[in-house]
Amino acid sequence: MHDARELLALGEKAVARLARRGHTLRLEELEALHRERTDAAAELDTARAALNRSSRGGGKDGVPEERRAAARELRERVQRAEARSREARERLTELLLTIPNIPLDEVPDGRTEEEAVEVRRGGPPPAPADGSRHHAAVGAALGVLDGDRAARLSGARFSVTRGAGARLERALVDFFLDLHTGAHGYTEYSVPYLVTRETMTGTGQLPKFEEDLFTTRVGDRDLLLIPTAEVPLTNLFAGEVIDAARLPLAVTAHSPCFRAEAGSYGRDNRGILRLHQFEKVELVRLCAPDDARQQLELMVSQVEECLRALELTYRVVLLPAGDLGFSARMTYDLEVWLPGGGAFREISSVSDCGGFQARRAGIRHRGPGSRKAPVVTLNGSALPVGRTMAALLEQHVRPDGSVVLPKALVPYAGFDRILPGGATAI
Repeated sequence: MHDARELLALGEKAVARLARRGHTLRLEELEALHRERTDAAAELDTARAALNRSSRGGGKDGVPEERRAAARELRERVQRAEARSREARERLTELLLTIPNIPLDEVPDGRTEEEAVEVRRGGPPPAPADGSRHHAAVGAALGVLDGDRAARLSGARFSVTRGAGARLERALVDFFLDLHTGAHGYTEYSVPYLVTRETMTGTGQLPKFEEDLFTTRVGDRDLLLIPTAEVPLTNLFAGEVIDAARLPLAVTAHSPCFRAEAGSYGRDNRGILRLHQFEKVELVRLCAPDDARQQLELMVSQVEECLRALELTYRVVLLPAGDLGFSARMTYDLEVWLPGGGAFREISSVSDCGGFQARRAGIRHRGPGSRKAPVVTLNGSALPVGRTMAALLEQHVRPDGSVVLPKALVPYAGFDRILPGGATAI
């Protein structure tokens, strides 16, 4: 969320920068709501001060009726002022919650993923495009993916893995967590998968993406299934003031992720690239504003280390302003090569959210002179289990139909090959 005063101070610059991502900022509306909130707050302060002065005028005994009537009027005035101030604050907040983050100047122009700017490539040379290598076909031949049974259980966009496939998923999670907690210094958390609306609002999922979230209701209590562990991990620090000496903070968690994918009808219906439920290891960092760019580049390098260890062909792209997530001001996508579809596909997004989420969630740090200011939050996938498994099946399938695991995974999986039919070998 933005500070209304900062947006108004930027004025037409804020309008132009938000227009790069397709958002229209109406300064007149913002200014009117901000003025109303300011005026209402001033009126409330004045009314409370008058009531306080009246209460110092003496005890209850012998107070004339006219003074009691005046006190009642002052209390009613305070109540009216409180209601006006609360309404004005809520109206301004409602508007601010709909305004996305402002892209950084170095973010390129553009509205679609095709306009992303390639930064570099890594891993082995890409295998030739070949539809027979699609992970759905490879996984079915190996007996490790079963889309039909998943559909019987839950309908479209769910997955069942079997035998070596289920073991491979577990191996990936353990490998990711060991790498990030051991080599990269993240603290592992186990977090709730059901959170409150306030928690979702803190990281920007609400109110913008209500239709993409799964909501549960038990009695009179609503809880929402998390779309990513970014939500509970970031909100672990909601309402806190963090001493600057503790920054940066680095936390990670493995969790299931639940997404309605409301706007993706007809896309990626085959395979496990776009599911309603999948697993992921998430990275979150909190840092001081001056350290944000260095921390962003560090996180990208940590995701790249994952991909290199898995011997996967990938590339890093810088997203254009119009393709940024709602809370992000700058995002690198890491895309893995999928020869079965003949294209690079996103496997991780690493985003710098500036103080946008921290302001919504009330996460501040105590900087020089004990001044309190929002921290910068950053997040990234490292990595999603399903898309990583798809990439392994497509890139590491051999002519005989077997799939060879990268060396880094063998100690976790307990085998180095999956054979047709689902048997394993080492």
